[in-house]
Amino acid sequence: MSRDARSDQAPAPASLGDDGRRPRRALVALCVTELTSWGTLYYAFPVVLTELVRDTGWPMTTAMGAFSAGLLTSAAFGAPVGRILDRHGPRRVMTTGSVLGTGALLAVAAAPGLPWFVAAWMLAGLAQSALLYPPAFAALTRWYGPARIRPLTTLSLVAGLSSTVFAPLAALLVTHLGWRATYLVLAGLLAVVTLPLHALFLTPPWPVSAGHSPERSPSRVRDVVRSRAFVLLAAAMSLAGLGLYAATTNLVPLLTSRGISTTTAATALGLCGAGQLLGRLGYPTLTRRTSARTRTTVVLVAAAAGIAALAAIPGPAPLLIAASITAGAVRGTYTLLQATAVGDRWGIQHFATLNALATTPAALAAAVAPAAGALLAGRLGHPAAFALLAAVTLAGAGLAAGATDGRSRRWGRRARSRRP
Repeated sequence: MSRDARSDQAPAPASLGDDGRRPRRALVALCVTELTSWGTLYYAFPVVLTELVRDTGWPMTTAMGAFSAGLLTSAAFGAPVGRILDRHGPRRVMTTGSVLGTGALLAVAAAPGLPWFVAAWMLAGLAQSALLYPPAFAALTRWYGPARIRPLTTLSLVAGLSSTVFAPLAALLVTHLGWRATYLVLAGLLAVVTLPLHALFLTPPWPVSAGHSPERSPSRVRDVVRSRAFVLLAAAMSLAGLGLYAATTNLVPLLTSRGISTTTAATALGLCGAGQLLGRLGYPTLTRRTSARTRTTVVLVAAAAGIAALAAIPGPAPLLIAASITAGAVRGTYTLLQATAVGDRWGIQHFATLNALATTPAALAAAVAPAAGALLAGRLGHPAAFALLAAVTLAGAGLAAGATDGRSRRWGRRARSRRP
């Protein structure tokens, strides 16, 4: 491990040493609840969408807009949820999220009209901010400290199977029950699985201050957030997120525009998802061999190269499928990069708050990415649109290369000098 990477590591919370089984039980619980939360609150919707539009007569773009409104709500509430989590731990936050998510899916199922439907998805977005990756990653980061890479990788690998599990399940349910009954079933699954696991197993000790006086917390957070390194990192991850999510969500139209059948294109999209798992498996090795700034830059350059390859390769189909798998692997690595970038640079103190502030712009970018990618493709054509997305991602890599400066290093020395 490089000297920079070692110096950025924060000590593990001492309170975890008394019972190492408790964070392991919490990790298992989070693996199950993240898989379920992603499946019910995110991946089921694209499967249900066609039947929903056919039944209600609502325009597909309007129905998708309601779902996007939920994603934007999730991004907007990321920072407040992070602050609550830093103070009280994940048990209260994620249990509340389970209750809100269940109510939101029930409201989706009962929606009599578009205004109700939009409001229901905005409530689902609030639940997502308390249930999906950011709070789970924050919890594991605080519990495991320097040993966080392995549990974070484990969680992302299991949760990465959520589309594999819930897309076929949603398709089966909507075929036999209709979309409203499907969401009733999904609401029941979310409640039965996540409520007891969050309430009973997210119990490892959660030190509020971990050696820092609480009155200094706001100024410490402001020091980091106002630093040049933090601003550049947040901007870099936002540009990369926009490029990666826009590219992968518009992959099928790109492939079909190259003469590939819809079935083969859908298979390529599924293999892109499998590639995400491969990327996540390789991330621990990357962290051992690179500093925080180097691996951020490398991952974003690889993302730009993968998107550019999809723009440039006209065929044949096996080569395009290979490029799709590569793009998926980079996106999987990007997920873990988001989970670790703040902790690698500024330690785990106030991690939930800082991570939420750093990733909120990227979450907003991810929310608008599908529509932005489709708009660009409609105006420029798919190859030119993907080339532009590659350039945007490469610009993010350039910002990431500058995301370490004197001020952030001085802040790190001041923080370490105040430790008892």
